[in-house]
Amino acid sequence: MRLGIMAGYSGATIDLPLDIIREADRLGVYAVWTAEAYGSDAVTPLAWMGALTERIHLGTAIMQMPARTPANTAMTAMTLDQLSGGRFLLGLGLSGPQVVEGWHGQSYGKPLTRTREYVQIVRAIFERQQPLQHDGEYYQIPYRGADATGLGKPLKSILHGRAEIPIYLAAIGPKNVQLCAEIADGWLPIIFAPEHYDAVYKEAIEAGFKATGAGKSLAQFDIAPTVSVVMGDELESCWNALKPMLGLYIGGMGAKGKNFYNDLAVRYGFEAAATTIQDLYLAGHKAEAIAAVPNELVDAVALCGPKERIRDRLNLWKDSPVTTLNLTVFDIYTLRTMCELVL
Repeated sequence: MRLGIMAGYSGATIDLPLDIIREADRLGVYAVWTAEAYGSDAVTPLAWMGALTERIHLGTAIMQMPARTPANTAMTAMTLDQLSGGRFLLGLGLSGPQVVEGWHGQSYGKPLTRTREYVQIVRAIFERQQPLQHDGEYYQIPYRGADATGLGKPLKSILHGRAEIPIYLAAIGPKNVQLCAEIADGWLPIIFAPEHYDAVYKEAIEAGFKATGAGKSLAQFDIAPTVSVVMGDELESCWNALKPMLGLYIGGMGAKGKNFYNDLAVRYGFEAAATTIQDLYLAGHKAEAIAAVPNELVDAVALCGPKERIRDRLNLWKDSPVTTLNLTVFDIYTLRTMCELVL
């Protein structure tokens, strides 16, 4: 199992954890990943990190598909991949309807159809086998709409990119996870519980592999979940440090009936708690919602407590199909300890 680290996205100002990133590069951590919501973008900080590191791979977790055309994403990926000496990992995702429609001004539409088309176009650009053409429900290249000039023509990238740049997808729901296993090189799950892999994810992953018709298996697929690590002697304090994040995602990341993270907590067996957290959060009682996050849920998706306890809990992740463990850590000591325990 490899290690990665999550740099995430900024708050009101950008403050990159460069000391942690440089140490991860020195220690042989596989990848550093950036994110974007509706503030800082994922690519600019990653380019900055790439210039300050030597070996660590540079991944987006994720670039939002509605924010960019497939061609623009492919151009960005090939450019950063070449500038970094082949270290780029392209992580893509749709985000949720509130961001897609409320920030990017795009229809959320049919996520599976959009994702399949998007990845097809990006791969075609990477491969440079022929000038780009695509006739789909979401993308028509060259464009042939009623307001087209008629001057568009199929083009091939001037830049000769690496055809095998890995593509990862962020996916939560069963159909999205199945599509990810079918068309992507890796999967970027969040709020991932290794103990629940067989019950919640395995069927979708295997169905996705089967749909390729090419004998794809876990050997050709990188399962790369994010896991927060809070190390300390007071276990309750460690759990409590992560409850605000889980309360936000389960309670506030989406409307009632349209919160993928809430649905995930339900599938893990925390239906009553998920309902309570969402009801409180949407009613404006954020502190109460955070307090309603069960310790057991935190423990299922994170690594908390003293070093010895984390070493024991790591066995759950090592015994699962996870191949890259992407850490959210808050200090260099925790990073070094995790490298000691895993690498």
